[in-house]
Amino acid sequence: MFIDRVIFLLVKHKNILVVVITFLVMVFTFFLALILGSTDIPLRTVIQALITDEGEMARYAVIIRNIRLPRIALSFLVGSGLAIAGVVFQGVIRNPMVDPYIVGISAGAGTAVTFAIVYNLSFTFLYFNTIPLFAFVGALLTVILVYNLARVNNKIPVMTFLLAGVATAFMLDAIRSFVMVLGTQDLQRVVFWLMGSLSGSSWSDIRMILPYYFLGLIPIIFFANDLNLILMGEESAHHLGLNVEKVKKMLIAGATLVTAAVVAVSGSIGFIGLVVPHIARLLIGPDHRKLLPLAAVLGGVFLVLSDMLARSLMPPLEIPVGIITALVGGPYFIYLLRKRKSESW
Repeated sequence: MFIDRVIFLLVKHKNILVVVITFLVMVFTFFLALILGSTDIPLRTVIQALITDEGEMARYAVIIRNIRLPRIALSFLVGSGLAIAGVVFQGVIRNPMVDPYIVGISAGAGTAVTFAIVYNLSFTFLYFNTIPLFAFVGALLTVILVYNLARVNNKIPVMTFLLAGVATAFMLDAIRSFVMVLGTQDLQRVVFWLMGSLSGSSWSDIRMILPYYFLGLIPIIFFANDLNLILMGEESAHHLGLNVEKVKKMLIAGATLVTAAVVAVSGSIGFIGLVVPHIARLLIGPDHRKLLPLAAVLGGVFLVLSDMLARSLMPPLEIPVGIITALVGGPYFIYLLRKRKSESW
């Protein structure tokens, strides 16, 4: 009876349990990432360095506050942003195999940023930096192109959308390679950026992307419940009074802006938007009002762990974090293909 009662309570309060466990994992990951690195720092020293920077703590305070802490914060923001964008694109297209990386949106943002780096077009006005703006323009043009290539009588067949995204990404890769050939003096910087890296992250990087990041989140949060209606079917949503095309465009624009913002500082980091939303959906269900926050936290935790591995596995050599996420996401994408879940869900 006692075991049955415990099981009943766990099932009844499953969402609360998921939230509590996720929060504990997030806190554990945060401190683990502060501890581990090319130089491991004991937990007690980490806590002391967060509190004070006087005396013998001065050296550790520099490492913790100026190097590891901003990198962890940026990793969390990037992972959260990619996961949120993945949830939105999967909801709008109604298929779990869609994410910004696979459909070419990251490639569009990356091509635009490469162009800005090679031709030195970056500058800052007030709190806005032009690098995320270039990324957004490149990403937005890409998603418009892919969307229109895939559209058939105002419907978007999933496989056509995926194939259009892959084809567009190949084309953008060619353009990006050509731009890199022209700008040989920036080749090493661009190549390392394209592999996906959070090396050298600073608080200024976070300040640079935050305006774009939060602007992109506004329509996503505002239309989260409408995304639930779209999952029921576009015709059903239309009969309930929803302007489906307007909502889809607003959601895609928001997800594109969030993707562009994080790609501008992290480079091409793939598959987070594919893997994390699927896991979050299994844990908490398809309601986007709950799914989006959980996916955001899980995405942040996933990238913080991946980045921790990238800088800790082969010190002093640092592996681009995009390699770590691809090694996890690639097999998972193959698994989804084998499960034949390309139909609507």
